[in-house]
Amino acid sequence: MKAGHYNRSVGDLKQRLSAAVPHDLLKELHRKEPLRHFAVVLRQALLFAGAFAAGWTVESFWVRVPAAVLLGFCVFDGTVLLHEVVHRAVFRTDRPRAYRALGLLYALPSGISPTQFTRWHLDHHAELGSAVDDPKRAHLSPKRNSRLLKLLYATPALFPIYFRAARKETATYPAPLRRTIALERLAATALHLGVATAIGLLGGWERLVWLWAVPVFLVFPPAFALNRLGQHYDVVPGEPAKWGTRMARSRFWETVYLWSNYHLEHHYFPAVPFYRLRELNAGLTPFFTQEGVRERRYRDLLGDWLLRNRAPHTDWSVPAARL
Repeated sequence: MKAGHYNRSVGDLKQRLSAAVPHDLLKELHRKEPLRHFAVVLRQALLFAGAFAAGWTVESFWVRVPAAVLLGFCVFDGTVLLHEVVHRAVFRTDRPRAYRALGLLYALPSGISPTQFTRWHLDHHAELGSAVDDPKRAHLSPKRNSRLLKLLYATPALFPIYFRAARKETATYPAPLRRTIALERLAATALHLGVATAIGLLGGWERLVWLWAVPVFLVFPPAFALNRLGQHYDVVPGEPAKWGTRMARSRFWETVYLWSNYHLEHHYFPAVPFYRLRELNAGLTPFFTQEGVRERRYRDLLGDWLLRNRAPHTDWSVPAARL
């Protein structure tokens, strides 16, 4: 059984957060607009279809490379859409069957189990700050502060790393939940192998490489690794308001990552839909200033992570020699 580390550790943080954002604004930020959510889904589907069609019909390297990159990010963004389902941030009322269907659909591009992702992610929220009970930190973060190990997370090695981490955490779940997860993984694997086989048979090995292998195995891992770098690696362990990384507002990264670059804001108010996180970030500016939550950019985080070899879940504002 988990201990609920986050709620036991944050003190009056939730009260300070509620006081920092005007009530009417906070209420508006929590309002769900299903049409807006599905407009994002439609945009992603059109981007995926367009990139797939371009990569299929045009054999030029200069078309297939950007098409593969776009496909890979669309695959990653499926996990962001699944994340909205986990937090019931799509519909204005609870619709269990619709959420179940959407969860299965959004999990297909990446091949993960929506049931496993749901349990894993909600435990991550409840146990944030714990090195033992937060599954992301306990099983997925690098245990050795090695540049080579860090780089592996941006390669196809991410898949055995992730599934090993998931297997460890899943072993603690009740048997019925484990069976559901196993069935979902089996179905997802069969689907991916079926799609790969169809592409290979109908289009040949080159299309198989550019339209499936490269997006899934070469683009998805660095997209995942960079996104995660902006979540909980540069933190201040003793200050719960800083248990996530505040990222600078960026229209580019909002588009690329479907607003999941605002991960700290999401932990503050998990029920706010992703398309309102930019507004939430702006509304929290006075709070960030008062609390001394510094703003970061991905390029700077990459410098700290790889060039300066900073350890995960530590305060990267402190000179390395003093850590």
